[in-house]
Amino acid sequence: MNEMPRSRSAFGASLTQGVDMQDEPILPVAQLRDINTARRTGCPFHDVREMLKEVGLRPTRQRLALGWLLFAKGDRHVTAEILHEEAIKARFPVSLATVYNTLHQFTEVSLLREVAVDGSKTYFDTNSSDHHHFYVEGQNDLVDIPASDVAVHLLPEPPEGYEVARVDVVVRLRRKGSNRG
Repeated sequence: MNEMPRSRSAFGASLTQGVDMQDEPILPVAQLRDINTARRTGCPFHDVREMLKEVGLRPTRQRLALGWLLFAKGDRHVTAEILHEEAIKARFPVSLATVYNTLHQFTEVSLLREVAVDGSKTYFDTNSSDHHHFYVEGQNDLVDIPASDVAVHLLPEPPEGYEVARVDVVVRLRRKGSNRG
């Protein structure tokens, strides 16, 4: 089994077909997940430690544990609260503030992508490649959409001195026949 699932939802199998991964840069986290890479040692903490060193982050005990929880399960979308809960269940006592700080540090070095849904809900995506998302209302679930499946033809001209860094499209889904009032 050489392929890792691109999402944890039933939508996932059909959503990732046709994506050309050859054009994407190889991030350390991709090497962590690649079971064929010679750099992978088989020791999760050692692999996470090397990944952190490659992006210039000191491999602290908290970063190692949270990195292992994040990246050992393949591509997924988590909130800080979900990761905090997983850490507690794994008997790794860590504060929610430390989880938030670590997620933001991982995002700054491109190990994660931050995906804002509504004003109050932020997910962190372990798939940091260029792609978009379905958001399943009522289930609070994000599902990857390959960048090639979304076309944005017209963007506004950015203000003087700025450039467009990234375009994130979140397509909201709900079951047919369910009306929101």
